[in-house]
Order: sequence, then C-alpha cells, then structure tokens
Amino acid sequence: MTETQHPAAIRVALVDDQQLVRSGLAMLINSQPDLEVVAEASNGRDAVASPAVRSADVVLMDIRMPQMDGISATRALLPQTPDAGPAPATAGRTASDGRATTDGPGNGRAAHPSSLGGAATGEPEGPRVVVLTTFDLDEYALEAIEAGASGFLLKDAPPEELLAAIRTVHRGDAVIAPSTTRRLLDHMAPTLRRDQAADDRRQRETASVDSLTPREREVLVLMARGDSNQEIAAGLFLSEATVKTHVGRVLAKLGARDRVQAVVTAYRAGLVTP
Repeated sequence: MTETQHPAAIRVALVDDQQLVRSGLAMLINSQPDLEVVAEASNGRDAVASPAVRSADVVLMDIRMPQMDGISATRALLPQTPDAGPAPATAGRTASDGRATTDGPGNGRAAHPSSLGGAATGEPEGPRVVVLTTFDLDEYALEAIEAGASGFLLKDAPPEELLAAIRTVHRGDAVIAPSTTRRLLDHMAPTLRRDQAADDRRQRETASVDSLTPREREVLVLMARGDSNQEIAAGLFLSEATVKTHVGRVLAKLGARDRVQAVVTAYRAGLVTP
C-alpha cells in the first residue's frame, strides 16, 4: 500500500507584541490543513534572532512594536541588495531557472533581486513578510513595503482575507489586490516621486521602467491595478503562461523581489498615477 503524499504545510511566523493577537491568529491559521504556525515573537529583535522565524515561509509582522519595530525587523530579515538599476541581459537568464520568469510570479517564490543580479552571494532569499497595521493609510506600511514586505493587511481584515493573503504571498504573488494596499500607494504616490526627485535612484528606476517592452509595461500597469495573472491574461487576450513569463521579465528588469516591489517602482517612475 502506498501512502498519499500531502504537500507540506505553509510555515507561518507571527510577530506581534500583543499575546492575545498572536493567540487569535495562531488559532485561525492552525485551523487550516495547509497552514501551520511554527514560530512566534513579541518584538522585532526577538524575531530577527529567531532561526524559526527566519526559516518560516511567511511572516505576519506587526508594524509598531517595542525594542525593534516591524520596519526594521523586515529589513533585517530580508537580504538587502544595493540599487543596481536596470537588470543586465544575464539577469533574465538567471531568473529563467524557474524562479522568476516561470514559477516566481504564479506558482513559486518570486526571485529575489540577489538572484536576478547574480547568485554569487549565496544568500537565502528569506521569508515573505506581510505587515499588519491598525490604520488604513499608514505611512509606516509603505516604509515596510519599501523594506521588502510583500504587502500589508489591516488587523481587522476578515479571516478569509488574512488566510488568502498568506497563501497568495507564499505562491510568489504579492498582496496587492486588497484595496487597502492600492489606496496606500495612491495616497503616497506624490511623496514617492517627490522623495526620489533628487536621488539618482529614481533615474535608475525610470531607466529600468523605460527598458520594458510595450507589452511588459501594459502588464505592469495591470499588476498595479491589482489584477491577477488570470485577470491580466483575460484582459490582454493572452494565455496565463505567457502572462507569467511577462511578469517574470518585469521583475527581472526592475530588479524587484515581487509584484509589490515592481509596483512601487512603477509609482516612483510615474508610469502609474492615482
């Protein structure tokens, strides 16, 4: 008799200074057969020091915590790479190993910029981080996204939205679809462009956006609207596999960790406006 092979559960870490919040989230997440809470921490410092948190697939991170806030913890958990501007031609080849151009945007983990620019560093890409906030238009949430988080949710989000966000982030997509993320980016778009106006970083990001083909630009705009690969495929009359390839190339050319990072770049470069 052969045993049925079940896919491994998605490993989730909870980082929040309120034990009641952690307990409630743990009960909800552990009620799902495909999800498992593997670590908890009450502040960012403990989270960064925890091997269990670092090895989790997805981290739900509170923004405001004592000792080390969620922004600093997110930055410390995720490998940071210097701004490199448009990805060279070899970056697309690196991404085509199944992490970005094929599996990343749809069925796996989107390639980290370190892999897009060369895997010589050997750094793990780290967990996916979803930040949790009490406020709808929380500017700290944007800082967390810029630090590498894959999106954010309100703490009072419906349980099904939270569970869907964990699964979405784990499969390589980012939590853009919830209206709160788009409202935040729309709200902060003028600041994004103003803060980068005197920085050569914006010039590099604009150049990377300019390097996109017309079709890739269309796909990026629809990503910013919150469309899934399936919705983009329907809107552009393409196959979903073709859309996944376009999304992977967009991530590679922009040096973006995931869809949220790509969309933030699109806002900074002025390709997307509120």
